[in-house]
Order: sequence, then C-alpha cells, then structure tokens
Amino acid sequence: MCTARVLMKQWGFRLAFFTLMLGCSHIALADVPVVAAASDLQFALKEVAQSFRRDSGRDLKISFGSSGTFATQIRNGAPFQMYLSADEDYVEKLHADGLTRDSGALYAIGRIALVTPINSPLQVDSELKGVAALLKQGKLRHFAIANPEHAPYGRRAEEALQHAGLWDALKPKLVLGENVSQAAQFALGGSAEGGIVALSLAKSPQMATLSRYAVIPAEWHTPLRQRMVLLKNAGETTQAFYSYMQQPTAREVMRRYGFLLPGEAE
Repeated sequence: MCTARVLMKQWGFRLAFFTLMLGCSHIALADVPVVAAASDLQFALKEVAQSFRRDSGRDLKISFGSSGTFATQIRNGAPFQMYLSADEDYVEKLHADGLTRDSGALYAIGRIALVTPINSPLQVDSELKGVAALLKQGKLRHFAIANPEHAPYGRRAEEALQHAGLWDALKPKLVLGENVSQAAQFALGGSAEGGIVALSLAKSPQMATLSRYAVIPAEWHTPLRQRMVLLKNAGETTQAFYSYMQQPTAREVMRRYGFLLPGEAE
C-alpha cells in the first residue's frame, strides 16, 4: 500500500509537471505574433524577418496570401497583429472602419513582370509583343495571372493586358491563381506558357534559375502602392517589426527584390 501511495504521488507529480510544460508551450506559441502579408512578399519579407530575428532576438510568424482575402479575414476577427497589403486601398478601408491603429505607412511600390519557363516558346519582352505573336500563331494555350477579384497584382496584370490590347483574346486562356505567388507557380510549373506576376517573385533566387522575365512599363497600370498597418492588438514584437520595415536593412532587401521605396519612388 505504501509503495502504491508513493507511486501515485510520483505519477501525480509527473502529470502535473507535464501539464505545466504543455501549458507553457502553448503560451509560448501564443506569444509569437502573426503577420499577414501579400504573397508578392513571399521571398523578400522572409529575408527581412530573418534579419529582424537576428538583430532583435524576437520571433514572429508570417502568413502569406491574397491582400483581399486577408482584409476579409481581419474584418471577421482573424488574430493578425500586422497587415502588409499589396494595395493601400485595403488598409485605408480597414482604417476607416476603425480596425487599425492608424492609417499605416507606405512601405513599397510594386512592379509587375512577364515571366515564362526557360523552355517556353513565348518570347519575353516588356511590351508583350511575344504574347501577341504566340496568340496569333494559335500556340498560346494558357496564361497565368492572379485572380483580379481579390489580388492587386491580378488587377494590374489585367490593366496591362488591356493596355496592350490582349485582354479579350487572352481571357479564355487565363489560369487564375488565388494569389500572385500561386499564379507564378502556374506560369512556371507547366500549366501555362507564361504569365504576369510580381517582379519581386521573378527576381527571387528560387525563380531566377527556372524562368526568364521582362518588367512591364509602370505606365501600363495603376501604381501598386503597398501599405502596411498595425492592428489594434499589436504587441511589442510586432511594433518593433513595423519599425524595422522602415529601417535601412529592410529597405535594402526590398530594393534588391525590385520594389521602389518610399522617398525614392515618389
């Protein structure tokens, strides 16, 4: 009986200890803030976050996706602490509805680019003459862009194609990505001869060995003014990252990925 009581006490202590440790682990995970970021930042922002962790010793999690989808999720109570949109209109509307701390800050102006797999028959040029030629030959089967309904880069791709007089002919051949990162996957993964995606993705080391690209003239589409904002539940780590995004280290990374920067682009 004494042995049984001792064992019960030992197991009771162990159970309490493991319960405490699990609870602490849960708290630790809960303390890591989640940042919602447009998918054109897939590579650039990961580099910035790595530098931030190294320089500050703080951790955060970044969720990449469509700017429009994130705006809807924020309205529905998603626990993001910071939002980096590819279109400042989403931030301004959230602010007008009282869902952000302030109106945020412009962090970049994005560019779009025509991309193709290296072995694609589509000739790459800034004015999309290769797209027009392949269409005329009847050899362009599929062309990828992000969904214009909720992805800013998709809307700018549509504007550029309209400017080139290609939208109506290409519309039946479009493969729509949920966001611009998925559109890039479609453009380079064998589902299409090419597509229009974010220049920041085309310039990434991960895509550079797989593709060719040409930057589309900025005059062909509405500027991609990209704005970030803190949400009302933002903690100290998120506030520090928001400030870090405006510092030289982060700006240099963004510049390297083809973004135009506030103060340099206006």
